[in-house]
Amino acid sequence: MAKADKKPRIRQSAPLAPTKAKSPAVSNRRSRSVFGRWLRPLAPLLKVLRWLAPRYFVNAWREVRQVTWPNRRETWRLTLAVFVFATIFGFAIFGVDKVLERIFKETVLK
Repeated sequence: MAKADKKPRIRQSAPLAPTKAKSPAVSNRRSRSVFGRWLRPLAPLLKVLRWLAPRYFVNAWREVRQVTWPNRRETWRLTLAVFVFATIFGFAIFGVDKVLERIFKETVLK
């Protein structure tokens, strides 16, 4: 068994001969390499985004399907409740504003 461990497992190939003339494909690769150098630091982020983006939409759709949507009657009832609350709150703010305005005019501007 010890002899089997000493055998090389991967053969090394001969080195490639350098090319003499540049082909148009090399110049295209060079222009792409500038873009590649710019994107290289972002590669891990892009890999994560490619994984997360589809999952986000799948999970969002799953959540939308789980929602119990109100029927028409409940929708109108809740809409009316919002309008009533907003009106009451508006009158309350109006009253507080008028009281503070009167106090300000009597104390500061007198």
